[in-house]
Amino acid sequence: MLSEKDFDDWAGTYDESVECTEAADAYPFAGYDRVMNAIFERVTTVAGARVLDLGFGTATLTKRLYDAGCEVYGQDFSARMVEVAQEKMPGALLVQRDFSSGLAPELASRTYDAIVATYSLHHLDDKGRRGLIGSLIPLLSEGGCLYIGDVAFETRRELEQCRAAVGDAWDPDEIYFVYDELRNFFPAATFERMSSCSGIISIPSESRC
Repeated sequence: MLSEKDFDDWAGTYDESVECTEAADAYPFAGYDRVMNAIFERVTTVAGARVLDLGFGTATLTKRLYDAGCEVYGQDFSARMVEVAQEKMPGALLVQRDFSSGLAPELASRTYDAIVATYSLHHLDDKGRRGLIGSLIPLLSEGGCLYIGDVAFETRRELEQCRAAVGDAWDPDEIYFVYDELRNFFPAATFERMSSCSGIISIPSESRC
């Protein structure tokens, strides 16, 4: 598992690492641009949407939303990532905190038209993810949606096929989404495949109990 220092050190080269892997259509970032573009288009259907981004990194998606007029809030594990993103988005409210311990109080007290998490929640185990997702859904405004773009598979069999195909390149410290298993807990969730190893899981505000 990467530490905060690892993420701080990665901040300067993260975008280049993603670009090279995505261009090669290779694990783990195959389909990265498609994931980001699709989520951007869906979020911006609401003018001036209030958006919470969990694990925003260097703000690849969040900066686009900010420039499109969205009201941006975010939380990230890395102090350096927060610093880089804040320079890009001076008007955003960004908090440095590990989301495995939950949302910062100043973020948990608000509601959002959209909550996004791109290539970040695979650092949590399945139980931790379910708990976090369950805490996020009540923060969605009516008609809002949680969008999770990540290394993700529809079935466990597809995950295992990808693991076998990439061999030693597979990261054993990351725990990827399996849609068939997640929807047992969130039946309203939908899945859209973006590449052989990526997809978007959408969970609407109507999932609230």
